Amino acid sequence: MVFQNYALYPHMNVFENMAFGLKLRKFSKDEIERRVSEAADILGIKELLTRKPRQLSGGERQRVAMGRAIVRKPQVFLFDEPISNLDAKLRVRMRAQIKKLHGKLQTTIIYVTHDQIEAMTLADRIVIMKDGVIQQIGKPLEVYNMPDNIFVAGFIGSPAMNFISAKIVGMGSEIYIDADYFQLFVTLGQKEKLKDKIGKEIILGVRPEDLYLKTAGSFSKNDKKDRNVIGSKVEVIEPIGSEVVLTTSAGRHELIVIVSPEDIPQLGEKIELMLNMEKIHLFDPSGGLRIL
Repeated sequence: MVFQNYALYPHMNVFENMAFGLKLRKFSKDEIERRVSEAADILGIKELLTRKPRQLSGGERQRVAMGRAIVRKPQVFLFDEPISNLDAKLRVRMRAQIKKLHGKLQTTIIYVTHDQIEAMTLADRIVIMKDGVIQQIGKPLEVYNMPDNIFVAGFIGSPAMNFISAKIVGMGSEIYIDADYFQLFVTLGQKEKLKDKIGKEIILGVRPEDLYLKTAGSFSKNDKKDRNVIGSKVEVIEPIGSEVVLTTSAGRHELIVIVSPEDIPQLGEKIELMLNMEKIHLFDPSGGLRIL
């Protein structure tokens, strides 16, 4: 077990902390020294073995806590939010170290976290829970691309998915999603799945990265997709380096959009947004379950 608050004995040095569990189990002195030395090598903390916890940084303490678990050579590691107490920069570094550690040890790690980026980057499989109930189990990209319900869809992804109340409408041979302020015509493949949903209320989910600024020449005039354009107004601009997050208003709907730094509109500017209809998500508003 690797605890959130490290749980190191303050009166013991690093070597003694890592060796404590082995001493309780009556391992020989030579075996203890060998195992502690191996773990210290893996974690890069050999020069810290004589220091007390108070002389260590947060990241060093967490490595000692992991070392104390590694020397046991367990079949399963239990990590309880092990890097949540660290600052943002150190969390990124420790995340990479934990991933490398897993590659070296090839041992199952059950890792609890509230940080979906940690879950996505570290996990082979993610179990998403709400109120003690499992919502979905899957590989990170499976969960990201095909969330089972609104909770999972909103939890995985940063910035979070946009959710819009809408209705499925039939018009002749066409089916479209009516969100009052704008209408989106579904693809041929989606029609078959939605033809028995006509007249029903739904929740439309669109990830910020699946919305785009409409530019000249984006579509030909004869392309039916040109109807799927959303008029919007820029309310907030948040540059975050390699990309820019826009908060926009489309009627009563708020839409978060990710754009390139080269495409930043002006605050208050009216823009047109396109979206990839192949990547929309539709949910049942009563139970929140996925319907498309």
